Amino acid sequence: MAAAPVWSVDPRTGKQREQVAVEATAQEVDAAVRAAQGARGALADRTVRAAFLRTAADRLQDAKDRLVEAADAETALGPVRLTGELARTCYQLRAFADIVDEGAFLDIVINHPDDTATPPVPDLRRYKVPLGVVAVYSASNFPFAFSVAGGDTASALGAGCPVVVKAHPDHPALSELVAQVLRDAAAEHGIPGGVLGLVHGFEAGVELIKHPLVSAAGFTGSVRGGRALFDAAAARPVPIPFHGELGSLNPVLVTEAAAAERPDAIGAGLAGSMTMGVGQFCVKPGLVLAPAGDAGDQLVKSLTDAVSAVDAGVLLDHRMRDNFVAGVAERAELPEVTAPVTPGAGGEHTVSPGFLTVPAARLAEEGAHDLLLEECFGPVTVVVRYTDETEAKAVLSRLPGNLTATVHLSSEEAAGQGRGPELLAELTPLAGRVLVNGWPTGVAVAPAQHHGGPYPATTSTSTSVGGTAIERWLRPVAYQGAPEALLPPELRDDNPLGLPRRFNGRLER
Repeated sequence: MAAAPVWSVDPRTGKQREQVAVEATAQEVDAAVRAAQGARGALADRTVRAAFLRTAADRLQDAKDRLVEAADAETALGPVRLTGELARTCYQLRAFADIVDEGAFLDIVINHPDDTATPPVPDLRRYKVPLGVVAVYSASNFPFAFSVAGGDTASALGAGCPVVVKAHPDHPALSELVAQVLRDAAAEHGIPGGVLGLVHGFEAGVELIKHPLVSAAGFTGSVRGGRALFDAAAARPVPIPFHGELGSLNPVLVTEAAAAERPDAIGAGLAGSMTMGVGQFCVKPGLVLAPAGDAGDQLVKSLTDAVSAVDAGVLLDHRMRDNFVAGVAERAELPEVTAPVTPGAGGEHTVSPGFLTVPAARLAEEGAHDLLLEECFGPVTVVVRYTDETEAKAVLSRLPGNLTATVHLSSEEAAGQGRGPELLAELTPLAGRVLVNGWPTGVAVAPAQHHGGPYPATTSTSTSVGGTAIERWLRPVAYQGAPEALLPPELRDDNPLGLPRRFNGRLER
């Protein structure tokens, strides 16, 4: 493949700023993967890699001003948002360091022989080991938290897996800066710089997923791009796990009682959630089921007032802007679709937020209105007006898998009266995170978090946020009848590392 220049582009003007690098050749991708493979041994010591993760967080924080400036120049997300995202990224690295230190993620189980069992149980000792080199595909909308030093990278390194990152073309200069910070942190602990590889270019991303030494991949992006890589991962001579986040509508159901109880609060909250970050969050509420009638009308009025007060904003790049403008125009032309606040071009380089409404009957059956069931990236949502529970349920039954699903209930319904429990049960099959009386934007980095969902939200049942994200890069192995002298220290009876484990059926901490 021919090497092409990689430019940093200002999304506010669409103009090239500086040449950052060149697209990686197949040979350069191979070299990056082999360097990562060669660094695996340096991550074997959990103490070393936990210290590396903490140093990486410290060094990123030390370089905050330089990194935020570079990120804002390439994404136009603004210093406030980017400073918060960098802090989240540093917290994430430190959180995985704590997980590595604790050791519960190794899932150690030891069974001594038991001749009285049927069938007899031999000496069995099980734990988890790292898969190997992980390919990470950066996201456009989170230049820190889902990119070079983001959750995929942090969790893979925590698992003991070196990483090769395919940089996102929207922030190549920032990617280079962050990669160098991580390599410098690695050097402080005697870890080779190859532990974190970085390549640029579309073809490089394809070469990366096909490389025989790559053992797993993490992706955050579009359905089209993610599905192509997912298929490539499955078509390899040796298929590999592909953990992709591809797209999500994040439906919201507002009951008639909730709309009657607090229409203004729900309308204002929806406006804030759908326009946050210029609508560029993967958990933006993209489809809202609201009742027809007076209560729903008041909610729509509140939403109209709130969205109308939001200024036009800059999307991450002009390709996304063009897709947004074309996408909302195509949707607005469908029969019985109205635009109380018209979304679209706000200026030469900006977009204006807005929302569309449509009767639920139009979405209850297959047809041209199916376009409204597809994610439209940017500050727009579709309000679906239902006349009764049957219509609402018919629309829900047609939705694809999602990262989140939200229900807004009245005070009585939230207390367990009426259809509250039933609605929660109806939404659970649709998403990996179900919210009650809240908004999906804002994905907390917490041990109990799950950021994933049925396809096409993700291609696996795993999460890319929270402590259990580390499980994606591990595989279990059991030793049977192995003499204690040959076992790794994690599996020895005397537990020299003091790790949590299940020992002969008893949980030890």
